[in-house]
Amino acid sequence: MPFENTMQGKVLIFAAPSGAGKTTIVSHLLQQFPQVGFSVSACTRPPRPHEVHGKHYYFFSVEEFKQKIERIELVEWQEVYTNSFYGTLKSEVERLWSEGKHIVFDVDVQGAIHLKTYFKERALSIFVSVPTIETLAERLNARGTETPETLKKRLAKAEFEMKFKGQFDVVLMNEDLADTLKKATDIVSEFLNS
Repeated sequence: MPFENTMQGKVLIFAAPSGAGKTTIVSHLLQQFPQVGFSVSACTRPPRPHEVHGKHYYFFSVEEFKQKIERIELVEWQEVYTNSFYGTLKSEVERLWSEGKHIVFDVDVQGAIHLKTYFKERALSIFVSVPTIETLAERLNARGTETPETLKKRLAKAEFEMKFKGQFDVVLMNEDLADTLKKATDIVSEFLNS
């Protein structure tokens, strides 16, 4: 049976500039909704020390990733930076649906727009925003993982990504985390029960 004909369940798509709190929100939602499974993205960047292949990401070489593009094994993919690819494996979507789960995606803005186009009304796209770019810079600095160069690159990308928030079904402002988590829970509950 073709992939498109096996679609079942609903899809939650979260996107945000790096540092906006998207991953924290998605982690919270996975605890609140056992019927939702996390779609592990594929990428070409090297794993960070704590990351595990198949749990945090599927890590591939640039060549392996390009082969997956050629074989049409991805629902969507992006070259985020030169030779830095991210995408969603069709096999990952099929895995979660075979388990009877709805799917949550934690992706970049371009990936989110592609996923929403692909899954249409089956999907709810949520853009996690922050009050200001300065807030984002503070959060990224607090992580202690950014060099001045990577911080500059991430902030430039964030300014670009903020331009797309109008293309999402919901814009979720993350100013106060507890309040944001409650709003996210309410939004997702309403969508899954509709």
